[in-house]
Amino acid sequence: MKMQRNGKILKFLVSNAIALALFSAPSLAQEQKEDNSFVLDKIIVKVDNHIVLKSELESAYQSYLTEGNVGSDEAKCGLLNRLIMNKLMVAKAEIDSVIVTDLEVDQNTTQRMGMIMQNYGNSAEELEKQFGKTLDQIKIELRDQVREQLLSNEMTQRITKKIDITPSDVKKFYNKIPKDSLFYYSADAVIGQIVRVAKVSPQQEEEAKARLEAIRDRILKGENFNELAKKYSEDPTAQSNGGEMGYFGRGAMVPEFEAMAFKLRKGELSQPFKSQYGFHIMQLIDRRGNEYNSRHILIAAAPSQSDIDRATHFLDSLRRKLVKDSIKFEVAAKLFSDDATTKGTNGYFTDREGGMKVAIDKTLDPAVYFVIDTMKVGHYSKPLRYRTSEQKEAVRIIYFKEKLPPHAANLNDDWHRIQSAALAEKKDKAITKWFLKARQDVFINIDPTYNGCKILE
Repeated sequence: MKMQRNGKILKFLVSNAIALALFSAPSLAQEQKEDNSFVLDKIIVKVDNHIVLKSELESAYQSYLTEGNVGSDEAKCGLLNRLIMNKLMVAKAEIDSVIVTDLEVDQNTTQRMGMIMQNYGNSAEELEKQFGKTLDQIKIELRDQVREQLLSNEMTQRITKKIDITPSDVKKFYNKIPKDSLFYYSADAVIGQIVRVAKVSPQQEEEAKARLEAIRDRILKGENFNELAKKYSEDPTAQSNGGEMGYFGRGAMVPEFEAMAFKLRKGELSQPFKSQYGFHIMQLIDRRGNEYNSRHILIAAAPSQSDIDRATHFLDSLRRKLVKDSIKFEVAAKLFSDDATTKGTNGYFTDREGGMKVAIDKTLDPAVYFVIDTMKVGHYSKPLRYRTSEQKEAVRIIYFKEKLPPHAANLNDDWHRIQSAALAEKKDKAITKWFLKARQDVFINIDPTYNGCKILE
């Protein structure tokens, strides 16, 4: 039950910090031998009615190694400890009547399924081939995993919600780390961006609506909605769900989508309507109280070259003002940037701890890295065309504000990182304390192969 710090700050395992890559193993029910034959997976832990498979541990360990960590038996034991703790949290959640709604599970499953499909080129056939299961089987297993993760997250929140950290705690945490074990940062930088999404012209919007109207006519003439969604919809989840969204409640979807769902009669097909994502046609499958199930096809109107040029000219003008210092970057980002994430931090990129000093070689998007690699500190890039995370055509300018030389972690330069690590350690101790008490309430059996981990001692 000891925390694995691996000799470096920020390298230890904390609750919910293990991002287990879903479906990263060849199968959740099988593991692969070197000769490519398959054998049944092995149960290595039982926690009441919940199990940990050997493939789960190996998958977590491979993810740990992929992140650049050094492999060891100690690290693998730490990962197993976390897997058992997650299962215990789920078991205790059931005992304590902690619940997550079907709506939450369905929404998260749909979102994660979309991400998985993107990793396989939105090809259901490729996904099924990779894992040797039908799409429905994969969805069912994913849904079970999502439910367990949501329950574990809820229990973690309950255990740690009253834990906070003081400046004194941060200093004590830092001072107890051996100086030769401090994390070493190769290079940090403070970098910002101002983004202008290309606004689609009315003409482009009319073209998108016309495409949807043509698809709608084909559905009305008897063609299969799901097949047309897979072929034409620009919603990345369409390849896996044929446009069917599953049950959602009020407030879960954008207002225009929700309003249409509650306007339609069961089986009715809507006219094209607009949301922030583009134009949709929707068919209501079912409605039960404040929940509804629908299918849709999305066509996002693409900006023309003149639309992109307008965004470029706007940023080019703004850049000249920034260079002359007639407007501050932070003010300009707040007023004009279309990127919600960086706009909320005055235009600056942040690391996962929320600090504005980001690791150049790890945190930055490669596209941004290659831009600043040719820039001088304090300079602004020319407007650059790119696609946002929502796949919208946009233009941005990059601001290279500051660069910090390689250095060992210290309180002056890395306060937010050390504070985050100190808080994580404090939460980890609280969860460990909870584990020692909660394990008395459930049955836990661990395969003797892992006795060396001494998890139950």
